[in-house]
Amino acid sequence: MSELFKDIPEFVETRIGESLTARTETLASFRELGPPDLCHVIKSSGSKTAQKDLGSYHYCSGVEVSSPATVAAYFNSLQFSVDDTPAWYGGKGSNWKVRGGTYCCFNAFARVDMRIDVSIPGGVDAYVVDLRGDSRHETSTELWQETYMSAMLRAICYSDDASYRLAGYRKVDPITTTEAELRFLKASEDLFYKGWQLGSDPEIQVATNITNHLTAAIMKYFSESFRLEKAANLFEKLSAKDPELAGLLARSYLGMNEEIKAVKIMHAALEQNPQSYPVLHAQCDFLSNKGRHEWARQIAQQAVSSAPSEFVTWAKLTECFIVLNRYESALLTLNSCPMFTFNERDLHRMPTPARSHLPIKKFIADSNILDEDGSADNEADVALLRLPAPGLRGTFARAYSMLTLLVSKIGWDELLKTRSSVFVMEEEYRLHKTVASVDLNGTDASSTDGIHSTVNTPSDIPTIRISSESTRGQINGVEHSSTSGHEPERPELAQVEENNSSIRVENSAFSNKRLCERWLDNLFLVLYEDLRVYTIWRAEISHFKTQHMSYRKTGTEWEILGELALRLHHKEEAKDAFQRCLDSKFSAKALMKLLEMYANEGDLQRTLTVAVKLTTYHHRWYMEASYPSMVAHHLFKLGQIHGHAKIQYTLLSMNLPPGIFEIMTGYTKYGQVFGVEGSEF
Repeated sequence: MSELFKDIPEFVETRIGESLTARTETLASFRELGPPDLCHVIKSSGSKTAQKDLGSYHYCSGVEVSSPATVAAYFNSLQFSVDDTPAWYGGKGSNWKVRGGTYCCFNAFARVDMRIDVSIPGGVDAYVVDLRGDSRHETSTELWQETYMSAMLRAICYSDDASYRLAGYRKVDPITTTEAELRFLKASEDLFYKGWQLGSDPEIQVATNITNHLTAAIMKYFSESFRLEKAANLFEKLSAKDPELAGLLARSYLGMNEEIKAVKIMHAALEQNPQSYPVLHAQCDFLSNKGRHEWARQIAQQAVSSAPSEFVTWAKLTECFIVLNRYESALLTLNSCPMFTFNERDLHRMPTPARSHLPIKKFIADSNILDEDGSADNEADVALLRLPAPGLRGTFARAYSMLTLLVSKIGWDELLKTRSSVFVMEEEYRLHKTVASVDLNGTDASSTDGIHSTVNTPSDIPTIRISSESTRGQINGVEHSSTSGHEPERPELAQVEENNSSIRVENSAFSNKRLCERWLDNLFLVLYEDLRVYTIWRAEISHFKTQHMSYRKTGTEWEILGELALRLHHKEEAKDAFQRCLDSKFSAKALMKLLEMYANEGDLQRTLTVAVKLTTYHHRWYMEASYPSMVAHHLFKLGQIHGHAKIQYTLLSMNLPPGIFEIMTGYTKYGQVFGVEGSEF
């Protein structure tokens, strides 16, 4: 319709301003970085005496929110998206104009919403809304800087976050010039010691100056374009005030292949503070990469002693034990990991719009790139759709990946044997519970105090116990079910602690065993479901090959099976499944996984073919930013091997439609502007 934007998403309001009201009502629920920015637009048509208004909104990120003027410039740019081409020239002859609107950007530092009212023509009025919904608080230079940085962090941290794939979300490039990058670095330096207020990744329990969303964004932005010298310069300045930054500085230098500098920094930092687990982890990774796995294990164990309440320290030690083939120790250490509840990303809760408008840009529709893989083949077997592993989040997902790594190295049967040798199993518990109750009937109660969970374990395994937050049968809200059929041996339940009660067995056959945490017991059931389905799938393929018959699955089933194989560390089977998926349907998931595989193999032609499809798909859904993105990261990885000039020439040889070629050159243009390795022509 003529009153809608040509190529920008929008949701038309039933009542003008209802989106702003809904956002105000949910401000108090925003936990960390906050939701995407909200752009509320008012369009008008007709004369002043007979004016008709229309309210709509869309979400966005990457817009510079450093001052009211930069926001006003964004509103001015929206005017060019109204379809005002005259009807006689093939347009819709719209007389609708953007009259103004309100831009909302959450300040994650001060926990307030910065709002800018824009009138066209007219002026700009900026004010602050607090978590209670009270408005018209005064702005300040400090608040503007914090708001700018909050918007930048959301644009960087959530550029490829599946939790932020919401409809009507427009992503534009947050940093397009070297001046803009310097502004980002300056704001990072000014606000660095406020970073802990923003929270941290789900695997970190306590945000610090070293582990928070700000430092994560800095490392992500510069590491994915292989330009860590910028991050190193920033951390070098800041480390003069805070030696704790040595961990970040060392990682930056290691990413630049400046190993001698990194080692000297870590050595000096640990002499000053031997208990800094970020520095210990940097040293641990360095030693692992050099093949010194036993030394790395000792460092990881020291990190656990330094920060026993952090998941990442136990996870690092578990990984070290797996590399050393010490599987019992790995399982015991994994069982000791403290698990944290995963909090979903901050998102809006909006009323149902009167109309949704999600237009496709003409050059994308004309390219036919998104339709060339055939019909949408979306049916799938219920057993595949109900696999619980894809629903794992945060620490549970990380712990599960370590469990799958274990099973890939020793096999399911050996893993069950290892499990039964270190944990009290259900049958053992029942038997000895019965024996204990008989003994109690014939002896003085004071001679037996019950069963206790403190056991004798190898000296190099910490014995700090952290109670689980999960319950049996459910992890992160994912219920577990089982089905019979062709499957691996179903795991017997290990005995878990109930209500963290203290129980003790004297002189029993399992006095040297641990009690298994509920969440780990559940992860074994999740792993069993994955292995059962994978085993059936591979048996079916083998049977069909023997019978010289074609093996058929729907596109969605191939996509799920590809993810399943990847979770279980069967990369070739995963690649085959993703390729078969694309023969049946368009799948952004399959394309993203294949992009990573092809880039790691150095396959330029296949990587570019996949990158073209993904970039077109992203632009169709208004993800217009060239960087940061995983597509750019993998292309820059190839650029280190082949050079950006070869990438550019290969794109030329592909005879892409003009609009598609233009958005693809956005990656190489970014490389030229910011001096990404391999961009020298």
